[in-house]
Amino acid sequence: MERRTTEPRPGWQEIVEEQGIVYPLTRYPDGSLRPYWDESAYYVFSLPEVEALEDVVEELHAMCLAAAAHIVEQGRFADLGITDRRLVALISESWHRRAELPSLYGRFDLRYDGTGPAKMLEYNADTPTSLVEAASAQWFWMEDRFPDADQWNSLHERLVAAWKRQAALLPPGPLHFAHSEGDELGEDLMTVAYLRETAEQAGIDTEALSIEQIGWDRLTGRFVDARLRFIRSCFKLYPWEWLATDRFGPHVLDTLDNGGGTGTTCWIEPAWKMLLSNKALLAILWELYPGHPNLLPSYLDGPRELAGDGGAGYVAKPLLGREGAGVTIHEPGSPAVLRDEACCYQELAPLPDLDGNRAVLGAWVVEDEAAGLGIRESAGLVTDEYARFLPHVIL
Repeated sequence: MERRTTEPRPGWQEIVEEQGIVYPLTRYPDGSLRPYWDESAYYVFSLPEVEALEDVVEELHAMCLAAAAHIVEQGRFADLGITDRRLVALISESWHRRAELPSLYGRFDLRYDGTGPAKMLEYNADTPTSLVEAASAQWFWMEDRFPDADQWNSLHERLVAAWKRQAALLPPGPLHFAHSEGDELGEDLMTVAYLRETAEQAGIDTEALSIEQIGWDRLTGRFVDARLRFIRSCFKLYPWEWLATDRFGPHVLDTLDNGGGTGTTCWIEPAWKMLLSNKALLAILWELYPGHPNLLPSYLDGPRELAGDGGAGYVAKPLLGREGAGVTIHEPGSPAVLRDEACCYQELAPLPDLDGNRAVLGAWVVEDEAAGLGIRESAGLVTDEYARFLPHVIL
């Protein structure tokens, strides 16, 4: 892995906006606008390196599925902060019927510097974003700048193929695609629009709407869209922990289609994905696979040996959170500090510093296979809302 600088293409902002990145710039606290899509540099990988990373990602995905099975079989939902008995029962049913439920994609965040083994930082298997830039914009950038190169990127083809395979699992009627109107940047909107496009290319009838436009028909006890049609299936870029607990949460649980002919609304991703997007998964993985080269020591009851004299340092992560929200860094030798909220305490593994830039690898999974790579850079140790997306090539 190597970071190289280059000159951006003339008119790069207009180019990527036409390709779906309508959020090419980020506004910083000082009011300045700086590139989110950053093609002033790029990353280079070798083919053997990428093939090895693909193997790591698919092994980690399989381990996460095994951890989900363990959580369900041992009833460890409280470790994830899931205590509602009804929700526990529905997640368990969703897991046991997962072969009957559409399930599309996820993104691992990995710490990797090109020398040692990649380390899993977390897994977002419910509402991952940065998909449009990973699947589309960086591919077109490569064709413009390095037409003879390759890229770890089969996302588009795999997404279309996944929809084709899973179309038979969808109930009759259009597949609705929903995002929240609270998305001010347009990232969720464009992610959902892109996924809708892949479904249409697979021959699926679709309809777009926002989460806020979803209505409830009291007479029939069913969700309806803006045209008062029943919502039989819906891909939602809206976290399950919100969907199950907001104002309409009871209706979601009442009508949840978990396969087997029960319920009236099939949500994608399915409810069992809540098990993989919770940071408690990291501690359960370490418990099940202690010492695994691609895992970091992680605990739920405190930082244990990671704190104090001789400790490697640790990161405290809320069980639920995105864009680095609520993450705190505790340097080597720091005392153990327990948070009031439930957290996962993970060994500190600083992101590699490349000329003052700290990169995290976002490795995509479609169904059960590694499908592509997106790289985000930040100035600090936490990859937050001010991170930049950089393209990559295989040379």
